Amino acid sequence: MKKIAHLSSVAALAIAGATVSGILSAQSKTDASQFPGATYLLPATLETTQWGWFNNAQPPVLKVKSGDTVVMETMMHAHNQVIPGVTIEELKKLRTDHPGRGPHTLTGPIYVEGAEPGDVLKVKLNRIVPRAYGTNFNIPGMFGQFPKDFQDGQVKYLYLDMNRKVAEFAPGIEIPLKPFPGTIGVARAEPGQYTSVLPGEFGGNMDIRDMTEGTTLYLPVWVKGALFWSGDSHAAQGNGEVNLTAIETAYKELNVSVEVIKNKKMDMPRIETDKTWITVGFDKDLNLALDGAKAQTVKFIVEQRGVSADAAAKLMPAISDCRVSQVVNVKKGIHCMTPKDQKARGIPPRPMAETVTEFVTVGTDADANKAMDAASMAMIELLQQKKGMNRLDAYGLASVAMDCRVGEMNGPQKSIHCVLPKSVWVSVKK
Repeated sequence: MKKIAHLSSVAALAIAGATVSGILSAQSKTDASQFPGATYLLPATLETTQWGWFNNAQPPVLKVKSGDTVVMETMMHAHNQVIPGVTIEELKKLRTDHPGRGPHTLTGPIYVEGAEPGDVLKVKLNRIVPRAYGTNFNIPGMFGQFPKDFQDGQVKYLYLDMNRKVAEFAPGIEIPLKPFPGTIGVARAEPGQYTSVLPGEFGGNMDIRDMTEGTTLYLPVWVKGALFWSGDSHAAQGNGEVNLTAIETAYKELNVSVEVIKNKKMDMPRIETDKTWITVGFDKDLNLALDGAKAQTVKFIVEQRGVSADAAAKLMPAISDCRVSQVVNVKKGIHCMTPKDQKARGIPPRPMAETVTEFVTVGTDADANKAMDAASMAMIELLQQKKGMNRLDAYGLASVAMDCRVGEMNGPQKSIHCVLPKSVWVSVKK
């Protein structure tokens, strides 16, 4: 814990205007033999972060070797300007005053020696320690899945109880906390300055809630040194983030080990959990995002099981569990989880109606975008009708707790099944 206290104090000094020097030098190296390789400390300061963009020509803030560990901090959005007390009007102004720029504060880039285009950067998420607070908000009439329907906005600031691993969203509603980096990636191949909003083949704003502590991310390398970075730190999120935000926070510690895998051919990120491999697809059109995720999953099954592409495509619906990652990052996301156990069959149910443990809404349409719109809006309306929630709280709760699962994938009709666990409602303490 002394290490974290040191990092936080350095960041506080930097934000106050002090200068942090020696970021590229051995001064950032520390003794931590429990982690692989050398261990480096990387505070989140105004010198080690960028707000809302990434450029592959930017000088790195730290250089490490393959096999090393980096203990980094992250900031809240807009260079730490999104903190308790800031109003929704002020949050909207942070966006309107900076058009084209994403909201995220990104720590990095980190140059990994030996990484070259055509390699893969393996990133193990060793440890994630959030701040004590987070926020969920929707910018009125501007972003999210339903900006026209929500011309009014709100911001909620939440205490993150990491002992119990819950956040009280509202009286009687507790959200389980599963911290994960919403945005994590390497430099894209194209030169120039790009918004942090978009996910892609470089990773970026993927918003995949299964990428938690203990998982491993594999990223194709597009430029020399890879140039790794992370931000947009989350404490919890639904599958199908809809109101623009998860429970947004910052990390006192994002502890990662990096390793260069030479000459491994990958064109999209993959994630390894203890039981599954996760493949991804991104596009402005959710139909094409689904097509991309299916193609990546088929490719993975061919590699994993040594079967033909046709056989893999037939096998996929029985073994690969596909979810809507998010629909608010311009490019929407689908991710599919395929079990490591090659004997495993069957995926979690796609219920058509409310169960004892879950609220359920379903959207069916030839257009996956319309199916997702129907299912998620129906959940927002259900929460108002059955639980008496106001519109904005229902929108926010759906964003942080709903789980939207892809049902029918190959027929003329697509189906999206959104479920929300009733267990988030708890007895109110008196």
